Amino acid sequence: MSDAVAQLDVDPFSDDLVERPGAMALLRAGVAATPELRAGLGTAIALSVANAAWRLVVPIALQQVLDHGLSGSGGVDIPFVLWASAAAAVVVVVLTVVVQRLTMAMARVAEDVLYALRTRTFAHVHRLSIAAHGESKTGVLVSRVTSDIETLAQFATWGAVNWTVSSGVLVVSLITMFIYSWQLGVLTVVVLAPVVPIMIVVQRRQLIAYDTLRNRVGDTLGRIAETVSGVRVIRAYHHSENARGDLHGAIGEQLAAQLRARFFFSIMFPMSDLFGGLLLAVIAGAGLYFAGSWGLTAGVIVACLLLANQLAQPIAEIGEVLDQTQTALAGWGKILGLLDQPIDVIEPTAGLALPEGALGVAVNNVTFSYLPGQPVLHDVSLEIPAGTTVAIVGETGSGKTTLSKLLCRLADPQLGGVFLGGIDLRDVDPASRHRAIRLVPQDGFLFDDTVAANVALGRPGATRSDVEAAFAALGLTEWVAQLPDGAETAVGERGGALSVGERQLVALARAQLADPGLLLLDEATSNVDPETERVLGRALASLSKGRTTISVAHRLSTAEAAELVVVFDAGRIVELGAHAELAVAGGVYERLYDSWVGNTRSGTA
Repeated sequence: MSDAVAQLDVDPFSDDLVERPGAMALLRAGVAATPELRAGLGTAIALSVANAAWRLVVPIALQQVLDHGLSGSGGVDIPFVLWASAAAAVVVVVLTVVVQRLTMAMARVAEDVLYALRTRTFAHVHRLSIAAHGESKTGVLVSRVTSDIETLAQFATWGAVNWTVSSGVLVVSLITMFIYSWQLGVLTVVVLAPVVPIMIVVQRRQLIAYDTLRNRVGDTLGRIAETVSGVRVIRAYHHSENARGDLHGAIGEQLAAQLRARFFFSIMFPMSDLFGGLLLAVIAGAGLYFAGSWGLTAGVIVACLLLANQLAQPIAEIGEVLDQTQTALAGWGKILGLLDQPIDVIEPTAGLALPEGALGVAVNNVTFSYLPGQPVLHDVSLEIPAGTTVAIVGETGSGKTTLSKLLCRLADPQLGGVFLGGIDLRDVDPASRHRAIRLVPQDGFLFDDTVAANVALGRPGATRSDVEAAFAALGLTEWVAQLPDGAETAVGERGGALSVGERQLVALARAQLADPGLLLLDEATSNVDPETERVLGRALASLSKGRTTISVAHRLSTAEAAELVVVFDAGRIVELGAHAELAVAGGVYERLYDSWVGNTRSGTA
């Protein structure tokens, strides 16, 4: 990302600006970080010039008609009036077509910019380390990709075009007025001069207000996401009133921020009308009073009044344009801050391919933390021979799930290294890593599609016969046939149409289709009924054959069946060995095992 963006000093995950940048700093950073916008600057300039020329046709034509067609001893010069009117009409028609084409070109530029920002921001979110995701609110990231970009979309549809057109009209109209009468030009500058400092003061405070508003929008979206996703727990525990109160509180804070931001709009709206009306009055009064001494003709006075009206029009609109600009800049700043968040997991340009088949694992002196100075893994070292079935156990927060994330490179350790097949994961080609490693999470996440389509995600280009072979290899053919529509059964959003165990079976079939050398399981048999657990157990046994399998075990029945048990405690490996040995060794594992046996088997092993 460019230095201009880096200087913004934005923390997109705390949802606060460490140091609030000014509008020009945001604008420079945005232009520097958006090549699609730079490519459209020529179109914007052409539109500004064409529209300004279009606006000059009527004042100039009237001035010519009044001064040359309706004056003199000869009376009305009909041929000149007709010629001037026809020429003006032709120029207006031509420029109308030009402005329409350029306006469409500007609309295309705006959509290209929005498309690029949306896709770039979404891709960047997916490239961020799991450490960044772990410390961010879902609502904040959703706000960046949706709500904040939507502020730019709203600005692009009107505000950006208005600024482009109005700037050209202001400059060209003022220059033309100076050409007609430098005295009236000076008066125009004097009347409109106070608008500039007022705009600067209001703009600075308005940008801060809208930055705060974008924060509150992120908070509200976070509350909404939390409330919707946790609706079952909320209703089951009669927590609706409290949840509704929290949400109403977030919405109330957003409302207060919105009113604060709109307060500045309420200042600019009447002020712009005031100065616009004052300008027309001054031009009319001074033009008529000093017409003789300043050498002003009737045509010049009328033309200057029309020019003053064209100057007043963008000034009258400036309140609304400025208001929309501030919210767009605030949203843009948040997006740029997210795009400037460094990518910790850097993929190699010429990576190495992992060996085929089961992979040996080596974790060498690994230290990892989600937050600086708060490591969750401390100098962890571990050797796992290829083809071994391993269970990682430990209390909640001991670091076992974090290790599984490092093994599939959702993040890189701050110290030490992770090696598969003798190759540092940081040197492995990403395509090879994706083929060789599969993580089956505890929730068995599925996309809103059919069972077959979710399994086919395991390997790009997989055919229907490949999907059926994956089910057959795990002994799940009969289970699939029992589904309402077989493999074409719709799973619903997040797999909600299936039970927890059924989602896990689909996830295991997806992993089988991928044919990985390293299989990572986040306790695939937890939270399921005994019958489904037996089906899952058989499927897991088939899936683990010929592969290195590492299970994050929440229930120690998984550890009982493993060849090697790794015990974590407070981010360190404290025990390592077979289940039978560790269960009587008097250490952490024996305590965990005895507690598990007592809770699940009524005191009998």
